[in-house]
Parts: sequence; C-alpha cells; structure tokens
Amino acid sequence: MTFFPISHHLYRVITWGLGVLALLLIARVIRETIVFKWLGRFFIVGAIFCLLLMMFGLDDVYLQVAAHGFEIGAYLCATYGLVRYMFADRYSTKDELFAAAAAFTLLAWAFAYAYSTCQLLVPNSFVNTVHPGPEQSWLDILFFSFSLQTATGLSNLLPAQPLVKIISILQMFIGVMYLAMIVSRLIALQYVSKSPRL
Repeated sequence: MTFFPISHHLYRVITWGLGVLALLLIARVIRETIVFKWLGRFFIVGAIFCLLLMMFGLDDVYLQVAAHGFEIGAYLCATYGLVRYMFADRYSTKDELFAAAAAFTLLAWAFAYAYSTCQLLVPNSFVNTVHPGPEQSWLDILFFSFSLQTATGLSNLLPAQPLVKIISILQMFIGVMYLAMIVSRLIALQYVSKSPRL
C-alpha cells in the first residue's frame, strides 16, 4: 500500500533531482588535493550531464551505467577528501564527527550505485525474500548497502550473482576497516586534546 501515489516518471525525476543536489553538495567537499579536486569535478560534471539526459527522456541502460560510474567516482573522491581531512587534524572537534558520519554515508551510497550497476548489467543480481522480482528498487538496494556496511544484516536482499557477491565482500571488508580506522583515530585525537601539554 502506497500512501503517496506518484507516477513512476515523477519518482525518477525526484530521485535524479536529489542526486544532482547531492552531487553539487559533495562538490564542495572535494578540495583537498588538486588531483582529486579536478578528478572529483570531472565525475560530478559527468554524472550531472548523464542525469540531465535521463531526466529529459533518454532512457538507455548504458547511459544509466555511465551515470552510476560517474556518481561512484564522485562519492569516492568526496569520501577520500573527508577521511584525509579527519587525518590532517591534530585535535578532536565536532567537525571530525560530522566528517566521519558523512564519509560513512558517502561510502554506502557509492556501493549502492555499484549494486545498481550490477543489476542493470546482470539480470537477477539479487534475490528478494519479500518482493520477488528481477529488478530491485533503489531503496531496497540502498538499504542492502547500509545493512552490509554496518554489519547488521537486516536486508531482505541476498546477492545471487558472483559480481554482486564480490562487491558485497569488498564492502563488508571496507566497512569494518573504516570503522576500526576512524574510531581509533577519533579516540587518539580525543586523547591528544585531553593530554597535558609539556
């Protein structure tokens, strides 16, 4: 049962519009090094161009794959910028906590776009235990990505194809390593800020 019945086309336009907004916001994050600044801008411009073409009705699988590829690149550049920012500071402040949460979120979104790309290229990439079907919704894929990265395992999706399983293994490893690395860094920064100065 849907509480807000909207057409499929309107839903896609809203989703793509929010995607463009997110890309414009992360464009402000990518500024740590000149290489990643220009690489990040390249990914953002490419993603926005592809999303605009799709919004105007060009509905091609390879265009969607290209858009997802550009979005993955933009999110990973922004994640790198935030992690680098956290490791550049010598003292713990509130912005490190926000950067840690933002980087974690961007990483989960990047993997969600990777899963969506798999679904576009390889049919029946997932098995849905609640709503069976060959194609999964974006929300289910995003939920799957966050459930893997947080190691909760609450998703109703199961990876069925080898490519999705490989990406899932990679996300689980990166998610655990990210949490270990960031938590240890934040604790170290907190210890340095509280230690007596000589």
